[in-house]
Amino acid sequence: MKLSRIAAFSSSLLLAAALALTGANPAQAHEDPAALDYAALGDSYSSGVGAGAYDGASGSCKRSERAFPRLWAARNSPSSFVFAACSGARTGDVTADQLTALGPATDLVSLTVGGNDAGFADVMTTCVLKSESACLDRIDRARSYVDRTLPGRLDSVYAAIRAKAPSARVVVLGYPRFYKLRGTCVAGLGERERSAINAAADHLNTATAKRAADHGYTFAEVVTAFTGHEICSGAAWLHSVNPLGIGESYHPTAAGQSRGYLPVFTTHA
Repeated sequence: MKLSRIAAFSSSLLLAAALALTGANPAQAHEDPAALDYAALGDSYSSGVGAGAYDGASGSCKRSERAFPRLWAARNSPSSFVFAACSGARTGDVTADQLTALGPATDLVSLTVGGNDAGFADVMTTCVLKSESACLDRIDRARSYVDRTLPGRLDSVYAAIRAKAPSARVVVLGYPRFYKLRGTCVAGLGERERSAINAAADHLNTATAKRAADHGYTFAEVVTAFTGHEICSGAAWLHSVNPLGIGESYHPTAAGQSRGYLPVFTTHA
């Protein structure tokens, strides 16, 4: 009896030491998904624009049955699931329109936001339709916005989420790089423009990760998952530009949602 108690006590000490060394918090350990109340917030990368199979009832929000939040919920059968992400959403839209999805019982929140605030749709439209110099200038203005204005707006969203769902695990997902440099594309944007666009995506991800960490949230980067599957890779999980409209351009395909975003979110959920 004494030996078993000593063994149990020793195991407890070892577990505590491991948690201390890794910075893990027992209260934040992954729970049984079936016991979770899950809410998916954010923009088109969460709603699933580009993946098709849109829920007609979602209207212009274009929530897809193939979006990673829907796929995760289908696989894990959480206690409840609210899909509030909406195409075109900015930080202010999340706080104004999506936080009703949250409550004191919410256990898990996923979020992608910031790209629309930084004007990435306009960046891509400018780069596709105008000159290289106009493209690079528009990218510089987006980067300046990310440096000067976006952090405060992210702070507002993150604080509002915590106020509505004080016990929730919040996973903030980033954005992929759009282009494989020196890839298979023989037309379209030049390498200088593609490189600047990728660097701007990295810049946005870095800023978002910093703000998420400062609020105690998990930042889940997807650049690694999409490496080898960018536009010009020959096996892209992102839609290339559509000259008839930006629409689904530069958004994940169904494969990008299921093989890019879903595994990353699953790892951190």
